[in-house]
Amino acid sequence: MTGMMWLGISSMLRKCLLFALALLAAASVARAADTYPSRPIHFVIPFPPGGSNDVVGRVFAAAISERLGQPLVVENRPGAGGVVGTELVAKAAPDGYTLLVISLAHAVNPWLYKLNYDPIKAFAPIGSMGSGTNVLVVNPTLPAHSVKELVALAKAKPGELNYASAGIGSFQHLGGELFKLDAGVDIVHVPFRGGGPAMLDVLAGNTKIMFSSLVQTMPFIRNGQLRALGTGGAERSPVLPDVPTIAEAGVPGYQATNWWGIIAPAGTPPEIIAKVQAALAAAQDSAEVQKQLEPQGADVVRMSSAAFGAFMQSEMDKWGRVVAQAGIKAQ
Repeated sequence: MTGMMWLGISSMLRKCLLFALALLAAASVARAADTYPSRPIHFVIPFPPGGSNDVVGRVFAAAISERLGQPLVVENRPGAGGVVGTELVAKAAPDGYTLLVISLAHAVNPWLYKLNYDPIKAFAPIGSMGSGTNVLVVNPTLPAHSVKELVALAKAKPGELNYASAGIGSFQHLGGELFKLDAGVDIVHVPFRGGGPAMLDVLAGNTKIMFSSLVQTMPFIRNGQLRALGTGGAERSPVLPDVPTIAEAGVPGYQATNWWGIIAPAGTPPEIIAKVQAALAAAQDSAEVQKQLEPQGADVVRMSSAAFGAFMQSEMDKWGRVVAQAGIKAQ
């Protein structure tokens, strides 16, 4: 046998071997998708307990778990406005056993931090859970009973009023900075490590103002621990029909809405993505989920995986402009 013949046979053997390995890998992925999920799923929320991400995430974790037949184990991994938990998931195995709850902060963080992951390319979108307008609330000790009174008070005391947020670049922070721009006031941002700690500080009366989500604030508005001055949607919220929008109450053009969704590490098999997306859609259609979300001012928003991926990109573009205009910088 000549050397050329041997090289030709050897090359063919290598190609056959590579083809066989590819077939085995494809079969392995297919089997994994067929049996998925066969063990508990890590459901990472990159913020502390108590905030809107945590509230909405836990509602859907329970509902999706029921439909997939395996526990979704909620893990709060806060830090750097959601970056810490997000990076953890970006580096996780793409096998469907680590999922991430994201919100508007996911679209803002690329403009504030040097990330060790690509917010779009490092993930596979699964779908949107829902959205919710923000609401301007104050501690009842603050002598402001309307948006106009708050604006007047802030203009009379520039730099003396504080507002709390879940951290730099959070939904609460952006809502507050947008208010400052539109109302022409100087109020001081006080960032916390999550919406829960921020809310506790406002309830205690240390910081007096917060631009939070209805999901997080409704219990405290109902029991009188917080006073709602205005909501951030285009129309009044059905759960607070007597509270005007911030735009109609004296700050024309103001509008701020948060959203929540689920993503997985890039490379997660499409069959697994489809299974989780189907469970998410079924959860959204259930009366149990709607019963928990609607009284708190959160709306179910259905999107396909592809549509949610496009939405994530559009939100990055939109809020990048707001960050630049407000001059928001990470500390």
